[in-house]
Amino acid sequence: MPVVTLPDGSHRSFAESVTVYDVAADIGAGLAKAALAGRVNGTLVDTSYLISEDAELAIVTERDDDGVDIVRHSTAHLLAMAVKELFPAAQVTIGPVIENGFYYDFKFDRPFTNEDLSSIEKRMEELSKQDLAVSRSVMSRDEAVQLFESMGEEYKVRIIQDIPGEEDLSFYQQGDFVDLCRGPHVPSTGKLKAFKLTKVAGAYWRGDTSNEQLQRVYGTAWGNKKDLKAYLNRLEEAEKRDHRKIGKKLNLFHMQEEAPGMVFWHPDGWAIYQEIEQYLRQTLRRHGYQEIKTPQVVSRVLWEKSGHWDKFRDDMFTTESEKHDYAIKPMNCPCHIQVFNQGLKSYKDLPLRLAEFGSCHRNEASGALHGLMRVRGFTQDDAHIFCEENAIQEEVSLFIDLLHEVYADFGFSEILYKLSTRPEKRVGSDEVWDKSEAALEKALNREGVDWELLPGEGAFYGPKIEFSLKDCIGRVWQCGTVQVDFSMPGRLGAQYVADNSERRTPVMLHRAVLGSFERFIGILIEEYEGAFPAWLAPTQIAVMNITDNQREYSQKIAKKWESLGYRVNADLRNEKIGFKIREHTINKVPYLIVVGDKEVDNNAVAVRTRKGEDLGTMTLEAFEALLADDIKRKGRTKTEN
Repeated sequence: MPVVTLPDGSHRSFAESVTVYDVAADIGAGLAKAALAGRVNGTLVDTSYLISEDAELAIVTERDDDGVDIVRHSTAHLLAMAVKELFPAAQVTIGPVIENGFYYDFKFDRPFTNEDLSSIEKRMEELSKQDLAVSRSVMSRDEAVQLFESMGEEYKVRIIQDIPGEEDLSFYQQGDFVDLCRGPHVPSTGKLKAFKLTKVAGAYWRGDTSNEQLQRVYGTAWGNKKDLKAYLNRLEEAEKRDHRKIGKKLNLFHMQEEAPGMVFWHPDGWAIYQEIEQYLRQTLRRHGYQEIKTPQVVSRVLWEKSGHWDKFRDDMFTTESEKHDYAIKPMNCPCHIQVFNQGLKSYKDLPLRLAEFGSCHRNEASGALHGLMRVRGFTQDDAHIFCEENAIQEEVSLFIDLLHEVYADFGFSEILYKLSTRPEKRVGSDEVWDKSEAALEKALNREGVDWELLPGEGAFYGPKIEFSLKDCIGRVWQCGTVQVDFSMPGRLGAQYVADNSERRTPVMLHRAVLGSFERFIGILIEEYEGAFPAWLAPTQIAVMNITDNQREYSQKIAKKWESLGYRVNADLRNEKIGFKIREHTINKVPYLIVVGDKEVDNNAVAVRTRKGEDLGTMTLEAFEALLADDIKRKGRTKTEN
């Protein structure tokens, strides 16, 4: 007679074993209809799962994140079923859930076309309407191999043979389609009503470029059509904001085959880069950081001592000179410890905050490169804080304050926080981990923010906090991080003299706010759709004369504003004023200054914005005050000029 405890603390007793669906039906017909799965004693299970003893149960629906993931996984199976029905010769491999959707890899003798995708999606819709029951079964490995060999599914056979252990395997069937899967899955295909196939791309079996190439069909799936429509609208908006297209249109940067994953910055793009660097340099100085610069190419010996050579050798660019191996640095931390090690430090010298705009290179796979978002050459806004154990919480709190200040200046107000704690394999004593995790938790709580705990997700050398930004169309970008490191300072011989005259190893905090300049600029391009706030805009003012009569005056005021540090374009071309205004509006210049005879006579300017607003005629002093105030606000207002 099982007693089921529900999330609200209520209990329901049953005379005999019941399924998750039975419990949902006992609660109400509406919940039974909405049920996609259940969570029994913390484990996700199918609605057909039998509860035979006392248990805690939560019914999973489309409103739950778990429910949406189950919908996506089940839709991947629906995709595979449709492909097999339309293209029987295709072989199925794997089909996992990914962010916002799913994919399934197939082996087929010709590329799938857009017309094929339309046909597959149509067949998926037909199968959904048939509301086929989805059932789970278990069989031995030998039986499973025989089954898939009889079906000609050699990749499924390989997958089964690679699964460790000897236990039986679970399978899910809908109609005549059978697939190997742990589950859980929706109870029937009729629950899958909101999906869209998005693209097809190449992939390699097991992700190994030495293996045969497959075709990967991507799709998105949601719990209902409203959420699907909202997501497709976000995709459309993201397409409009693609930093690669805007970067080309605004002539900010380019990339080319001769330097894959490396950025060629054009003058306007480099102006943005330099503005960000100077802003950060001043901000860091105010917060007690000292800026350093370390070498680009460093001996293999140092990377071996730090542990990076064994773990990241394949991601490093290497070179050789006089029979000695070197690596172009993929990160800055070992070099920062070398600076710390110059001269014996005292506890009175701590905390020591060393910052570097460090140029790094990593040999990312060519297929992973994506504009500014994923590159091989990048600059980190990197810093390392050397401190005593009892200073961890204070230093992390100070860093979070710094991070909030910077993000607000760039116009980001919604931040997500995640605390990752000790993994199973780690260095350092439990006592030190306890202190460090407590310090990070205390720092987050001090800020009064909601944060998510990720047990076991910390680095082997210490716990960490990750900071993610949510942009104007709801996408999340992980940018900032602060990580506690007990390992590397000791490996590389860092020591300081404590207040009792003992020599101790300092704790090192790895921290970054932007992550990398390149990626962060890509995020900014998409956030503002190229219409940067005035402080970041490559050209802040465009001065345009109507006729040659105003040429001298236009040049004079342009030079004055340049001397004040503003970025000015004096457009004195013999073109109609409407043509000039339109061109600079397209180039998203914040302030458009029109000069006619009246403005010359009155020592004034006519001011327009890129949004087409006419701010009227102003004195030079009034416009300069307006511009200075706008730049001072930085990105702290979304009101666009």
